Amino acid sequence: MRLYKPKLQEKLEEAFKAVLPVMGIVLILCFSVAPVPPGILMEFLMGGLLLIIGMMFFTLGAELSMTPMGEQVGRTMTRSKKLWIMVVLGFILGFVITISEPDLQVLAGQVPSIPNMVLILFVACGVGIFLVAALVRMLVGIPLGPMLVVLYLGVMVLAFFVPGDFLAVAFDSGGVTTGPMTVPFIMAMGVGISSIRNDRHAADDSFGLVALCSVGPVLAVLILGMIFTPGESAYTAAQHMEAADSVALRQMFTSSIPHYMGEIGMSMLPVLLFFGSFQLISLKMDRRALGRILVGLLYTYVGLVLFLTGANVGFMPAGSFLGGTLAGLRERWLIIPVGMVIGYFIVLAEPAVYVLMKQVEELTDGAVSGTAMKMSLSIGVAVSIGLAMTRVMTGISILWYVIPGYGLALILTYVTPKIFTAIAFDSGGVASGPMTAAFLLPFAMGACEAVGGNLARDAFGVVAMVAMTPLITIQALGLIYQLQTRRGAAKAGLVQEDTGLELYGDYDIIEL
Repeated sequence: MRLYKPKLQEKLEEAFKAVLPVMGIVLILCFSVAPVPPGILMEFLMGGLLLIIGMMFFTLGAELSMTPMGEQVGRTMTRSKKLWIMVVLGFILGFVITISEPDLQVLAGQVPSIPNMVLILFVACGVGIFLVAALVRMLVGIPLGPMLVVLYLGVMVLAFFVPGDFLAVAFDSGGVTTGPMTVPFIMAMGVGISSIRNDRHAADDSFGLVALCSVGPVLAVLILGMIFTPGESAYTAAQHMEAADSVALRQMFTSSIPHYMGEIGMSMLPVLLFFGSFQLISLKMDRRALGRILVGLLYTYVGLVLFLTGANVGFMPAGSFLGGTLAGLRERWLIIPVGMVIGYFIVLAEPAVYVLMKQVEELTDGAVSGTAMKMSLSIGVAVSIGLAMTRVMTGISILWYVIPGYGLALILTYVTPKIFTAIAFDSGGVASGPMTAAFLLPFAMGACEAVGGNLARDAFGVVAMVAMTPLITIQALGLIYQLQTRRGAAKAGLVQEDTGLELYGDYDIIEL
């Protein structure tokens, strides 16, 4: 514990910087235009405290355990040089991790027209198949951009054959399957696989696993919706208890912690079994390295339990009540700019975002900075929440957003440096994490109920919107810095001003 004390202090500072702005904005709203009951306010404050502590432990734990575990598994799978082994192991890993993802369990409960286990199995198969596709892509060097174009064109075509009440849930499924438990392991596994390759595009191809694993669930759920042809959704928003006093407040959180302890334990078990099998068969890591991983796993477990308890028990009721209150005002349009401000800051409270930023900085040797990533993600999520709130207020179909949005993102793949394209599509899955499900989705649902909208058609889709806009903003960031570097190189006499994009085949010359 003493060894990691400086690291814990560093992670605590990061957690404060991430969570406090969101809490500050909500408190300003609570004491001005959107009053909330004292019980819900106290739940929110207690939830914020647990979020900060949980983020501190999770980010350190992922750094100590999930990242080295994923890298070791990736290297070992590649060294086998047997494609069928990689295909089987990749599918099993994607399948078992997805089944145990907590956010997927929540999504399954929101689709009453389809049995929970049927939906979960379809989504798990989608992730398993596309994790295999991502691994094969890395091994043979298939470009990510054209592959994504084909897949998303398939998604858009299928979307026209799915009932409207099921459409938004299908697009949301791509975000909930890439949660804080699976993202660090899958991303690190990509790094481990790419390290075996010695060509100049290996680092570029180490990204993209999360992107492809986010497409699989959407396609799987769209196909499932066509098979079951669900009608009107009977889903209603969950009712949240309000603490009557301080003892009741304490009981609300303490009674929920055992539930999340079991949930996170089940989520981590498949990863542990998978890694344990590799350790016994081929890894043979020394005791010191294993001890470090075990300490990291303990930190990860404690962090996720505290984080999810704070988010679901403390932030969810506040989000729902706040959304309903703002939408019920005479100036209900205020919910759009307010939602954008909350979205700008809330993405920085997603645990997996810091895992992605750290990995991007390490693999690009600082060429893609964490500051630039934060700004791009925040702007993207702010825009997405503004669009989502507009959809809640007007009832516009989600297709009017996702078709032009993904169309623009896919067009950008042909003019943006490869590294930015891969990072952008990974960022979409990472940005739509538990904070989106625990605060922004209830925020949209509360607003939707206040204006008398259809929850299934109008409120759902927030996760999908949050996953979509970073694809555009981060690729736009790549274009800006590509142009800046071109001009700087031209002035220095390295290239002519009218050269093409060949200078930017490697990311390592782009200084952010």
